[in-house]
Amino acid sequence: MAKLLDTVSDFNPTETPTGKYKPGKIRDRNLTNILNAAEEEFVQNGYRGTSIQNIADRAGIPKANVHYYFKSKTNLYIAVLDNLIQLWNDFFDNITEDDDPACALDNFIRKKVELSYTHPRASKLFAMEMIQGAPHLKDYIRTQMRQWVRTKGKVIETWIEQGRMAKVDPVQLIFLIWSSTQHYADFDVQVLTIMNRAEYEPDMIEDISNFLSHMILTGCGLVPPVRTRQPSPLPEAEALP
Repeated sequence: MAKLLDTVSDFNPTETPTGKYKPGKIRDRNLTNILNAAEEEFVQNGYRGTSIQNIADRAGIPKANVHYYFKSKTNLYIAVLDNLIQLWNDFFDNITEDDDPACALDNFIRKKVELSYTHPRASKLFAMEMIQGAPHLKDYIRTQMRQWVRTKGKVIETWIEQGRMAKVDPVQLIFLIWSSTQHYADFDVQVLTIMNRAEYEPDMIEDISNFLSHMILTGCGLVPPVRTRQPSPLPEAEALP
C-alpha cells in the first residue's frame, strides 16, 4: 500500500530543520522513542488532548527534539497511523495471482493477530480515528486505501475464477480479516477478562490465529496450511496503556 505520508503535502519524513535526514542508530532510536510516546499520548488523551510537550515529556526528551522530526502535532499523528497501516498490510502487499491463496490469507491473518499483541496502542488509535469520522484519514481512505483494496480484490477474484477458492466477495473478505484480527487489540480488556487471562501470551495468540485462520479459510473453501505449535516466543509486546 502506498504510504499515507505521501498524501501529506507539508511533510517529508526525510527532511529536518537542519537538512536531509540521514538514518543512523541515534536518530532511529530517537524517532522510535517519539513515535511510541506519541501513540500512548494520543490513545490516552485523544488528538485534541495531546500536546507536543506531553509527547516530549513522555519520551524524556526536549520538545525541540520532537520538532526536529515533525513540524506539527498533525504530522506526528499521521506518522503514527502511517506506521501502523504499513505494518498491517505489509504481508499482503505483494500477493500475486500465482500465490497459493490458502498460504497468502493464512499469513495475512496470523500477522494481523500478532500485531494486535505487539502494537495494541496503535490499533486503538486507528479505531478512535475511524469512530470520529476519520478527520485526518478521510482523503487517504478515499484514494490510496480504496485503491489498495481494489487491487488485492482483483487478485482474490482471479483465484476464484481459477477455481482455487470458493466464490466470496473479496472486499467483504478483507473487511472480515481486518475486523476479526483487530478486535483482539481494540477490545483486549473484554477478551482477557472473559477468558480470565492477565495478558496475551504466545500460546493464546497462536490459538487465536489458528481459530481465525480455520474459520475464514474454510469459509472460502480452502484448507488451512498445516502448522505445528511454535516454541519460540512472540516479540515483546507494548505495555498496555
